[in-house]
Amino acid sequence: MSSSEPNTRGPSAPAAVPTTTPTSGSASASSTRTSTSGSASSTPTSGSASSTPTSGSASSTPTSGSGSASASASASPALDTLLTVRSVDLLKSRDGPNRREHHTDSYLSDKLIVRRGQTFQMWIELSRPFKRGSDNLQLQLSSVVTTGIRISVPLVDVLEDNAWEMKIVEQKDKRIRVSVNTLSSASIGRYMITVVTFSPKGKLLFPCAPNDLCVLFNPWCEDDPVYLDNEAERKEYVLNSMGRIYYGTEQQIGARTWNYAQFEQDVLEACLFLMARGRVAMTEWRDPVIVSRMISALVNSNDDRGVLMGNWSDSYEGGTTPTAWSGSGDILKQYYKSSGKPVKFAQCWVYAGVTASVLRCLGIPTRCVTNFSSAHDTDLSLTTDIYIDDKLELIKDKTDDSVWNFHVWNESWMTRPDLPVGYGGWQVVDATPQEPSQGSYRCGPTPVSAVRNGQVDLKFDTPFVFAEVNSDRIYWQKKPDGSFSQVSVEKNTIGQRISTKAVGSEERMDITHLYKYPEGSEEERIAVERASRFGSKPTLYPSATDNDVSIEIVMEGAGPRIGGDAKLSIVLKNKSSKQRTASMLYEVLVMYYTGVLKTTVKKDRINVDLKPLETKTIPWTLLYKEYMNHLVDQGALMLTVTGRVNPTKQILATQFNFRLRTPDLIITPLGDAVVGKELTVKITFQNPLSHVLRNVLFHIEGLGMQSVRKVPNGDVEKLATVTLMEKFVPTVSGSQKLLASMDCRLLTQVHGFADIVVKAK
Repeated sequence: MSSSEPNTRGPSAPAAVPTTTPTSGSASASSTRTSTSGSASSTPTSGSASSTPTSGSASSTPTSGSGSASASASASPALDTLLTVRSVDLLKSRDGPNRREHHTDSYLSDKLIVRRGQTFQMWIELSRPFKRGSDNLQLQLSSVVTTGIRISVPLVDVLEDNAWEMKIVEQKDKRIRVSVNTLSSASIGRYMITVVTFSPKGKLLFPCAPNDLCVLFNPWCEDDPVYLDNEAERKEYVLNSMGRIYYGTEQQIGARTWNYAQFEQDVLEACLFLMARGRVAMTEWRDPVIVSRMISALVNSNDDRGVLMGNWSDSYEGGTTPTAWSGSGDILKQYYKSSGKPVKFAQCWVYAGVTASVLRCLGIPTRCVTNFSSAHDTDLSLTTDIYIDDKLELIKDKTDDSVWNFHVWNESWMTRPDLPVGYGGWQVVDATPQEPSQGSYRCGPTPVSAVRNGQVDLKFDTPFVFAEVNSDRIYWQKKPDGSFSQVSVEKNTIGQRISTKAVGSEERMDITHLYKYPEGSEEERIAVERASRFGSKPTLYPSATDNDVSIEIVMEGAGPRIGGDAKLSIVLKNKSSKQRTASMLYEVLVMYYTGVLKTTVKKDRINVDLKPLETKTIPWTLLYKEYMNHLVDQGALMLTVTGRVNPTKQILATQFNFRLRTPDLIITPLGDAVVGKELTVKITFQNPLSHVLRNVLFHIEGLGMQSVRKVPNGDVEKLATVTLMEKFVPTVSGSQKLLASMDCRLLTQVHGFADIVVKAK
């Protein structure tokens, strides 16, 4: 539809004409006079200078006798000079100029969705031609979710930047097309539009309901704090509805495709519903710093009945296993349609996926970021503290800090006018509930550049994020008097291979350099020391000591697969010219990916003799039968090795996290994909375990589907292969993705995807 032609066939709001108040349910849009109680004229009320239709009315009622036309039959000639609105066309179709120019044509919504700081156009049909000079128009915008925001948009001859104004750009008899300029700092959200007409005979109001307006942040507008100057990045971080989320360990990085679904039907409504539940006035919705911080609290349900309920236990009864989710759409729709009942269950990548969906939907550039070997500092020391006894065994009830195999959070792009210059750009936003921040479970926005420089005095939550990526792991040994002394420091184990999806491709991009300087460099050490001064142990760093034996745990290739034996190597290097003897204790524990330990699988001691300058490799194997009955979610294990070197009494200590890799779902389209034509897709899975998998459920989404398809499969015999033949009818042409994941209590993180090019009919 051309912007110069009104949509006369589409739904339009009724005309505002001077009549008496119609009875409820009236749908008349003509100027025929109606009456109630036998009266042929309306009775004006004192003091009112405007006319407002009642609910369900198709006409307006003049309520002032001053300066307005009488509604009696004897005053009918005055109707020729009173300016009324017959209809309004907001040009809101998805393929129309407003939605295309505002990059909102992908939203499956019948509302007018615009980005702030940019003009949009609308047609207004009047009862007579608009007379410049004697007539005037105004728009009134009022917030839908809360009271208090009312915006007046005046009619001007020339539009100025960064102001609420409108200008007539075309007039055809009784119809006028106006261009409306929006403020780049306007509060986002839904607004009701009312057209106000002024003529020599009076003023009339014409509410445009249900044709309300939705205003979003605008990364294409230079005056908007979320402005991003790279078009490829805008397409990736705002418009791309598919992403990649990384998991595993730094040496065994797994990736899964996530459907953000930010443009699906009801998702925008769900996001605005979520915003309305926050404890922040709509007047503050103009600030992406405040909005992103609010969303980080609202996506978890810990203290405000937000979207997702976390669960890090072994039981997911009454909800969905976190690894079974492969997209945000079902989660947000379920939350919205249940009027705000938290959805069960989530872990960090689900929180991050949903947070990215909400913020992208609202117009804030956002990406998912995974930090491997991610520390959880519980005492604000900005170090990861591990306590061992005089026998070199871990003191589990004192070691409160933990290291997650991986942790997923978000980064959002925005300026930070609330901070010194130089701290805008990517900000960490983390909805996973770990520690309260200012009384609520939330984290961020934290400037990544402040984390890199150790400037943990800058808001928000910078000390916590710094410890996640760059804390030293310090080993403390209990002395006979009950106190603890520092016996070993690992300075380069926390915060490894920080990863996000690359722009415009499916590749992993390493962004560790954005969070910290190269490990061991002078700049990195300065950042650590600067940060530690703000921690709870500001003087803990002793002077360095000479160490002549090093220890390292090495894994070859991509690492062990679940169902097989796990094989690693312990490498000792004697850097001295003298013989050394090491007495070591190793312990392998099953743990949750968060670093919470479940149980010890195997423990033993090793004695090693090292010749001068010798490097010795000790093979280490964990048999499948040793771990098969102990695994928890995602097959994570941790090998801890501690030891003492004689005669120097040097303490050796290291930890190594690894996972047992799971098989992929293999997705194969059988034939060409064509819009409107049935397509058969084969999905194959092989059980790698010598166990029967019970109650297996497959989740399938993407390929333009508006909901997740769930396929119950029952039990899968040990080492058996399952093949599903699923049929789809594509509705949209172009490059699409089909995602599948498996929900099974015994085997998690099983998923797959296929790129499918759908041809036009």
